[in-house]
Amino acid sequence: MAEVAAVMRVSKMTVYRLVHSGHLPAIRVGRSFRVPENAVHEYLRDSYVGVETA
Repeated sequence: MAEVAAVMRVSKMTVYRLVHSGHLPAIRVGRSFRVPENAVHEYLRDSYVGVETA
């Protein structure tokens, strides 16, 4: 989770919340979660908010 948090520039708790809410897909391995790298990049791409210039 720390690696995902670093890539997304958020806290580990934010990553846990995204996983538990279903917004960020993850695979449970034992007591920990694994988030596929492409899922992180897809989430960031889909969450991008463009800035419009007037």
